[in-house]
Amino acid sequence: MRPKREHSTNNRQTYFVGSQSAERKPLFKYDRWAKLLIDCLYHYRGTGYLLHEFVIMHDHFHLLITPTGSLEKAAQLVKGGFSFRAKKELEYPWEVWQKGYSDHRVRNATDYGEHVTYIHMNPVRKGYCAKVEDYPYSSAFPGFELDPVPQGLKPESL
Repeated sequence: MRPKREHSTNNRQTYFVGSQSAERKPLFKYDRWAKLLIDCLYHYRGTGYLLHEFVIMHDHFHLLITPTGSLEKAAQLVKGGFSFRAKKELEYPWEVWQKGYSDHRVRNATDYGEHVTYIHMNPVRKGYCAKVEDYPYSSAFPGFELDPVPQGLKPESL
């Protein structure tokens, strides 16, 4: 029997969130697509969630966010907001995302640090770049403004 999914309301918890493109199509290997998704992430930052880390892979994304409302609403803003803009600006008539998303509530500083490492290393593991700071669609790339690590989740290394 599956455990009941925790309904997340505005409890100021931080989450590791991910979602995949429909049929795992490599939509985000294209610069216009990846940049549009990053633009959407920043459009809703502050109103829908705090953005701590992200990576846009060819067929999925990972985020570390603290929703300002519910987690469900934050995911809807990212996925729905992007889908709307992709259909309008990129003239993409098909489904963009698989249904749903995966999430993990970050429990402590160690957990937070492990997810930051996972996000940063994902493009290196896939062979997209040699160093984390070389991948332009990741918060590890220089120049992205991020929200501070939530109190209580700051790894000792920060």
